[in-house]
Amino acid sequence: MIELKQSNPRDQGSIGEAVAASWLTQSGYSVWVPFGHSPDYDLVVGRDDCLYRVQVKTSTQRLKERWSVAICTRGGNQSWNKVIKRLEPNRYDYLFVVVADWRCWFIPSSEMDAQSGIRLGGPKYARFEVEPPRPLGTSAVERLSLA
Repeated sequence: MIELKQSNPRDQGSIGEAVAASWLTQSGYSVWVPFGHSPDYDLVVGRDDCLYRVQVKTSTQRLKERWSVAICTRGGNQSWNKVIKRLEPNRYDYLFVVVADWRCWFIPSSEMDAQSGIRLGGPKYARFEVEPPRPLGTSAVERLSLA
């Protein structure tokens, strides 16, 4: 499995989007990638005749027993222009987070009360933690025996 570690932020983001798309597909969603750049969401997903906007974030930053996840953008891949773009809950429907040990969360925007950063791995967002996507060609039973 590809390791999610501190590396090129664009590569790390691409890995996170692929993990999110895989989990969403396995969970019964249809998945689309927006054409061009979308500043507020990375994926569009559909299920039961409804469409949802999904923002994907990744983190390799662990502080004590929690994962620190930046949910604001400070200038992207260019040198920082001192403009901070906060994650506004009305501009996306779900936040999908992948951290370095492959734990994942799928959090409704209505449950978010932060705009620049969150800590995951504790009780606050525990009910939104989801199993990572299954490897191709393995059932849940096979996957448990591989662990």
